[in-house]
This record gives sequence, C-alpha cells and structure tokens, in this order.
Amino acid sequence: MTQRYRALVRVIESQATSDGAGVKLRRSLGSSGFARLDPFLMLDEFFSDDPDDYLAGFPAHPHRGFETVTYMLEGRMQHTDHLGNSGDLGPGSVQWMTAGRGVIHSEMPQQSEGRMRGFQLWLNLPAAAKMKPAAYRDIAAADVPEMDFAGGRARVIAGTLAVDGAEQAGAVNAVPGGMATDPLLVDLHLAPNSRVDIPIAAGYNALLYVYDGELSVDGRPVPYRSAGVLGDGDSVVLIAGGDGGRALLIAGRPIGEPVVQYGPFVMNSREEIEQAMADYRAGRLTEPA
Repeated sequence: MTQRYRALVRVIESQATSDGAGVKLRRSLGSSGFARLDPFLMLDEFFSDDPDDYLAGFPAHPHRGFETVTYMLEGRMQHTDHLGNSGDLGPGSVQWMTAGRGVIHSEMPQQSEGRMRGFQLWLNLPAAAKMKPAAYRDIAAADVPEMDFAGGRARVIAGTLAVDGAEQAGAVNAVPGGMATDPLLVDLHLAPNSRVDIPIAAGYNALLYVYDGELSVDGRPVPYRSAGVLGDGDSVVLIAGGDGGRALLIAGRPIGEPVVQYGPFVMNSREEIEQAMADYRAGRLTEPA
C-alpha cells in the first residue's frame, strides 16, 4: 500500500486574549467558532515573565461536557475542585480533568515572580459521555514517558507514539468511562535540521503547534505560535530548522456531532446549554445524575 503523507492544509494563528481573572494568553483553536478541529475545541498557550499577566489566575468556575488537559513547561499552578481534588502542577507535569456532568474548579499560580508557561487543551466528549461523573488525574513530570529517536526526543502525554519502528505509550491511555476520541498528545523536541516521519492513524484529525524554533510539513513552515492543521494520511514528515524545533503534536478520532458552546459549557444542543446554566444557577451542576 502506498504511504499517504499528511500535508499542512490550514493555519490557525493564535490570538492575544485573556481568560479567568485576567490571565493573558494566546488562543489558536477556539479563537472563533470556526477555529475548531473535531474533537478539539480550544488550545491556549500562556507564556509570560510578568507576574501581572498571570497572578490573578483562574478562580473557581464551572465546566460541563468536555475534558481539559493542562501541560506545564515552566512555573507552578495549583488545581482544586469541588470533589476535594488538589494538584500542584510544576514544570513538565500534566492535569487531565474530565468535567463530564459538572465540575467546579480553580487553577491558581503558586508563584509571585518568574516565568509561567504552558498549555491548556479542551477535548470534546461525545453525547453519550457528556453527563458521566467528573474525574481528575494529576500526572507528575517524572511519570510522563520520554522517547529518544534519531532526530530528537518526545514526551508522550497521551496515546502511543511510533517512530522508526519503536513505540512508546503515553502517561494517559485510559480515563474513567473510556476515551472515545483516542487522543494523541506529544511534546516533540527535534534536533537542528532533523527529519522525522511520525505515523498518525488515518481518519484522525491532527494538528501541530510550534512553540519554539522552526518546523515544516511537506516543505511548508508552520508559523510560530500557530496551529497547523494537517490533512488526512498515514503519517506526517516533520523537518526542523537550523536551530531545531519544539511543538505539540495533537491528534484524535473525530466525534462528528453538533457542538454548541456557551462559555464553560459544551453540549450538543441549545436546550442542553440552557439546562447546564439552570443547573449551575440552582447548585445542581455537580449533583449525581
């Protein structure tokens, strides 16, 4: 069978915005209703040396109908939620939170100076899983597997990465209730002028977010701090620039259902959004079904 290589078919440039109590960040996926890639709803990068850009944090707020994945590069954040979970996110660590039926949580900086840098990805849930119980996993940096290969290395957060015939399973390959979207989330570090061929399941949607250095796909560079959407195929060939490149590689099985979002709630219909809002106002958002 002929190998089908994925091409760079669309670029979603990140936009400067703020969220929470005023945290400054850049948003690529989710910057508009048209800037999504099923099953991924939003991708934020927060990156600042100025405490005024992040100190206000993300005080207690609700979610329903999807999952959030937070990956820290530098700095410290603390997660707390209504279930009593508490997690200290340091450099290299991951928080995987399934909002499901409902969660109320906060994410607050644990530093008053220095650099804060990381990402948050919103991963949609299919209708059958949107109202399942909330769940939380706090993954220490030491528990995120790393994989070395010719041309670089990778930290495998979710899914299984295959390079040159070798495979590495990620830190997250299952969550309570299953993972209908079978996500792949990898932090790639490519050496200068290296070339790497990475298999990605055909039919899965995929993107590359370059956050350091230079990377190109099929001869087309992915702009710095932008989401490069990949076309379909069996694999993607990445070529690093003269100073190397670092990027998030993200892929997943599309859900193919309607997406209706209102702030922190993501459901399949307007009626379900209205119910989520009513449940939150009445204090029922987090009650068992």
